[in-house]
Amino acid sequence: MNGASREALAAARERLDALTDATSVDATQLADELAAVTALLDREAGLRRVLTDPAQQGEAKAELARRLLGGQVGEPVVDLLAGMVRARWSQSRDLVDSLEELANLADLTAAEKAGTLDDVEDELFRFGRIVSSSTELRAALTDRAAAAAAKVELLHRLLGGRSAVATERLVTRLVTAPRGRSLEAGIESLSRLAAARRDRMVAVVTSAVPLSDGQRQRLGAALARLYGRQMHLNLDVDPEVLGGIRVQVGDEVINGSIADRLEDAGRRMAS
Repeated sequence: MNGASREALAAARERLDALTDATSVDATQLADELAAVTALLDREAGLRRVLTDPAQQGEAKAELARRLLGGQVGEPVVDLLAGMVRARWSQSRDLVDSLEELANLADLTAAEKAGTLDDVEDELFRFGRIVSSSTELRAALTDRAAAAAAKVELLHRLLGGRSAVATERLVTRLVTAPRGRSLEAGIESLSRLAAARRDRMVAVVTSAVPLSDGQRQRLGAALARLYGRQMHLNLDVDPEVLGGIRVQVGDEVINGSIADRLEDAGRRMAS
């Protein structure tokens, strides 16, 4: 997103945080209603353009949003959308992307309140690895000809009762409404969003052998010092990994051939 859209999203996230801070607000219901508005504006390109048209008065756009959604979703979501359409957006699609992100954040907030946010981060990573390693599963979840209900049922069999409620909800929404993204890209985006909820970065660590608890702690501390942020480590094992360990943080990769930036941590882990 460009500047205007980033600012509009940041303001919307602040309003969402204020809403979910109230104990009387059901974050899961907010997520469902925000997802419903996302689906509506994703389908209705003309409406989307009107609500983001910079030539229109912000209050007029807010009033239109209220007329369209009043009685269809709760007042908190109506107010949230009204505030969003008053803002300026660089592209009309940015409004829809932002609504989708708010829906996901609402589910992550519900997980945080339930004490399962760490579980959601780990489960999203593990599910992504399962999808990457199973051509059959990936095909079943991304088949455009398959009914959404069949995909929901498959995900429930895989995740229901075995994962946090928020994990199943987030993955189900992604699979049934991918909005042009690959499944892998969508899961990665959800993982980053979950980590950001804790103000943490995600490091994908692939090692030749499983790391001990002490090694994980030392590596996490070293990466936190290196990047100036707390790190959530997603751990994977691959005996063929070069140099014994590979760390990816965003687009940056640190492996055995360029591990000088973690030389001190490596010496401590080996001791």
